[in-house]
Amino acid sequence: MKRNQISVILLFFLLTISLITACSMEISKVGDTTVAPTTGIITATLYPTFTPRATATLLPATAIATVEPVLGKATAQINVRQRPSTASESIGALNINSEVQIFGKDATETWYQIYFVLPSGARGEGWAAADYILTESKPDVPVTSGGSTSGEDENANGSVTQQVNVRSGPGTEFDALGMLNIGDGIVVTGKNLGGTWLQIEYTSGLDGKGWLFAAYVETSISDELPIINEAGDIVGISTQTSIAATASPVYTPAPDDGDTTDEPAILVTFSTNDSRAFSYSSDVSSPEGDEEDWVAFHPNSPDELRVNLLIDLECSGNGSLIVEMWQGGIELTEWGALECGDSDYKLSMFRDETYQFRLRAKRARELEYIQYTLQVRVAP
Repeated sequence: MKRNQISVILLFFLLTISLITACSMEISKVGDTTVAPTTGIITATLYPTFTPRATATLLPATAIATVEPVLGKATAQINVRQRPSTASESIGALNINSEVQIFGKDATETWYQIYFVLPSGARGEGWAAADYILTESKPDVPVTSGGSTSGEDENANGSVTQQVNVRSGPGTEFDALGMLNIGDGIVVTGKNLGGTWLQIEYTSGLDGKGWLFAAYVETSISDELPIINEAGDIVGISTQTSIAATASPVYTPAPDDGDTTDEPAILVTFSTNDSRAFSYSSDVSSPEGDEEDWVAFHPNSPDELRVNLLIDLECSGNGSLIVEMWQGGIELTEWGALECGDSDYKLSMFRDETYQFRLRAKRARELEYIQYTLQVRVAP
């Protein structure tokens, strides 16, 4: 009995094991090889499209003309003007030794376009006379103005053909208000009775007016101008004007500026930190007018007994200019001979001494006139 019971139990056990194994194999088969059908809407999920990041593409650089400003220094108290002409309105005044940056010039190279800082601290840009701006070398800057007649002043109806004084009235006996250069554009407003002098707009003059010698002016409206008397009143209108057109300039006596050996026109003291150069322009004439000018300077050096100077002298006119050197009221006779047209003329002067140039017109029987520009600078 026991043996039969054991056999039955074993058989039962084997059958149970077989059933369990068969079920396990069936589940595994369905899970690995059969995909159950899915009901409903099937949506396709696309792989994400690769979008490259935006990259900065540099465009070719546009060529922009740039000008490297040239450092300069005012050698006198000068006006900065809106346009390259003394007839133009003054923006402000720079003191001697004021630093400026030059970035342009006019076609005649008599005016520099500058960045400036006024004593008040105001900044801006304008035009200054090149004769009064000292630079280490000739500024390599572009021409930014062809003169005030080329669109600089829309109201300009005339231009200057010769460097000329602007006077307070129609004659050489009137005070000189300033000087205009060749090519300066002007606004002509009237003429004197004879048509030999023209009234112009001039900001430094009384009521904003000044007078020019007509032979130095080019204008097409002379016949249409009103006749103005010395008081500035319109006294008539003439359809004919006899303005002499001369092939050669007509010179007038230089106005007396009142300088003497005791009270020179300017006195400049050279120093290491401040002024190392100056430029002075004026005129003399003989036998009429102002025959001489006195220009004083005081060389200085912290180290050397002597100060080396370089001198330029430019002249125009129909006369001869004589240059003398004076010290302590005595004319020096062995210093050299400075003449018109000299450039980089060398002088060696004792420091801490005051010297004077006496610039005078050579005595003449008929009127001889000389306009000059004297520039003195410490040699580098």
